[in-house]
Amino acid sequence: MRLIIQRVRNAQVDVNQLTVGQIEKGLLVLIGIEDSDTHEDVNYLVGKLINMRIFSDSEGKMNISVEDVQGGLLLVSQFTLHALTAKGNRPSFIQAARPEKAIPLYEYFIQKTKESTLIPVETGIFGEDMQISMTCDGPVTIFMDSKNK
Repeated sequence: MRLIIQRVRNAQVDVNQLTVGQIEKGLLVLIGIEDSDTHEDVNYLVGKLINMRIFSDSEGKMNISVEDVQGGLLLVSQFTLHALTAKGNRPSFIQAARPEKAIPLYEYFIQKTKESTLIPVETGIFGEDMQISMTCDGPVTIFMDSKNK
C-alpha cells in the first residue's frame, strides 16, 4: 500500500460538481492499494500517518502531528500510485488491486483511521472521477510504502 501525504492549508474533493470531502489545515492523503496488501498494511500506515510529526513547532521544526494541531484528514483512493512506467510511454496498472479487493481495504483504512483519532476524517468516493483542490503548505509531501518498513 502506498500513500502520498501532503500537508495542506485546505483541501476538498468534488464529484459531479458537488463537494464530498473537505478539510481546513491538515493532511491530504492519496491511497494506492495493490493486490498483496492486507489489513496489516493498513494498520501500519494508519499508525504512522496519525503520529507523523510534519507540522512545525514554535521553533519551526517539524515536530508536531496532525492530531497535535487539531487538523483534519482527507483520504482519497488513487490506483495510479502503482503505475509501472519502465516499459514504453503508457503506464501499466497491473499491480493496482481490482475494485473487489481494493474497496474493502480502502473502507477498512477509513474505519481504522476514524477509530484511531478524534480529528475530522473526510474522504473521496472510490472509483469516481474526482477533482481535488488544495493549498499545499510548505510544500511538504511525504511518500510511504507499507512494503518499505
